[in-house]
Amino acid sequence: MDSTLLKGLSVLEALAASSEPRGVSDLARELGRPKSNIHRTLQSLQAAGYVTAGAGGVYACSLKLFELGNAIADRVDVRTLAQPAMERLAAQTRETVHLALLDGWEVIYLHKIESSEPVRAYSRVGGRAPAHCVASGKALLAYQPASLLAELPPVLDSYTEATTTEADAVRGELETVRQQGYAVNRGEWRAEVGGLAAVVLGPGGVPAAALGVSGPLSRIEPGTDDHIAAVRTAARDASIAMGCSRYDQLISTWEGD
Repeated sequence: MDSTLLKGLSVLEALAASSEPRGVSDLARELGRPKSNIHRTLQSLQAAGYVTAGAGGVYACSLKLFELGNAIADRVDVRTLAQPAMERLAAQTRETVHLALLDGWEVIYLHKIESSEPVRAYSRVGGRAPAHCVASGKALLAYQPASLLAELPPVLDSYTEATTTEADAVRGELETVRQQGYAVNRGEWRAEVGGLAAVVLGPGGVPAAALGVSGPLSRIEPGTDDHIAAVRTAARDASIAMGCSRYDQLISTWEGD
């Protein structure tokens, strides 16, 4: 592989993950590379239009990354096709509605509709979360091949006292998700945040995304029974829009491979 390209991408990823501009020394410490190397990389990225330089020798990603990301997201049909179901779910529950994709053992939030409540859970489109801790992640993992789930790390990262960390216990919970058709997060990633989600199936019954709600645990837990039907209906509607007309049958007969 081209090491120069990989080094450039690592700098770009570090800048993209930062909430504020970064200096050369700061990036050099994080990435473990000489300042001269980081500086040359930043100059190249700036010349290509991916990075902008600010006062005091700090750098930030330009809007070119945003443009590229949107161009890719626009090709992900599930975001557009799920929008009506997401809007109905948001109106019914008054909680934040998320559409998430699975990437390894994490989920990426592809789209969201913010809660109308003054107190709500924080999240951002493009953000990531550990799949074994959040409802959308568990909803997606539950419908992956058994051969893939067998590769879960024996011990997963813990984030709160409620996090399930043993792979066997996680697989057992995923079996429950398949039986009931939805997943629940009871403060397993952020102690005060909960959620419910169900898988969205695309053409051919392939898991395409997860759709669900999240909010303060103090609201989510008392409202769980009311939200279950709404979440499942939204996931079914989004799946039908994606071209999966046998959603209920496929969910109830899923065998894992």
